[in-house]
Amino acid sequence: MTDVPANPVTREDPPRQRFTARVAITAAAALVVLTSYLFTVWAPPESSDVPPILLFNGNGTSANGVAAVETILKAGDLKYSTANTRQLNGMSESQLSAYRLIIFPGGNYITMGESLTPGATANIHNAVQGGLNYLGICAGGLLAGNAPCNSLNLTSGVRFDFYAEVNRGIHKAVVAIDAPDTPALEHYWEDGPQFTGWGEVVGKYPNGSPAIVEGRSGQGWVILCGVHPEAPASWRRGMTFTTPASVDNAYAATLINAALHGKQLPHFVSQSR
Repeated sequence: MTDVPANPVTREDPPRQRFTARVAITAAAALVVLTSYLFTVWAPPESSDVPPILLFNGNGTSANGVAAVETILKAGDLKYSTANTRQLNGMSESQLSAYRLIIFPGGNYITMGESLTPGATANIHNAVQGGLNYLGICAGGLLAGNAPCNSLNLTSGVRFDFYAEVNRGIHKAVVAIDAPDTPALEHYWEDGPQFTGWGEVVGKYPNGSPAIVEGRSGQGWVILCGVHPEAPASWRRGMTFTTPASVDNAYAATLINAALHGKQLPHFVSQSR
């Protein structure tokens, strides 16, 4: 056992030991500074680094529909993240609000809604009311209304129905969508909704019912689309279009950018509410 010095407080270390101690202290301080610097440089990104767009790809979404939307986003060099059902169920309102736009693509709106928790749909609803923008395509448009499932109700209680062709037993068709001051574009349609009773009408089905609408939901900008302008040419097999897929895809990019930036598109005279 090493003896304890009789007077450790007043004992002076030899000069070499004092020099070694100073070097050790200096090195330790430098290590602290370096560690702090590296932590600052390599720290996890803050919420400001969240991409502007969140794309839902969870239960009920069409895998092909998600892929088609991703193709449009990538072509426009638009940064985005995806969230499946589990991830979206786990996101808080503040986490959702870090994004500028959430996109719900086509698929089965009932499965989408019922796979999400009531807390998740409430968080999305509240985030939109607080300023998160929303784009709903086909099923995503139905889910935005007061649907007969666990829906988002961004429409102050308005519930949407399917386009009339469904009642005739038609579930897939080429439809010409009329828009203000532009030639009609033929889009791919598959069991899509119409949006009577909410928003401003951006595009109309051949029977005059609203196919594309836009409007405010709280502070959020909402665009709902009953057709699939994002559809690639491969979806058109066995169907005849006069509008090239590239033109429709460009229109899909227009809708995404308008939703992202809260930009109002040309619309018809306001529908009664």
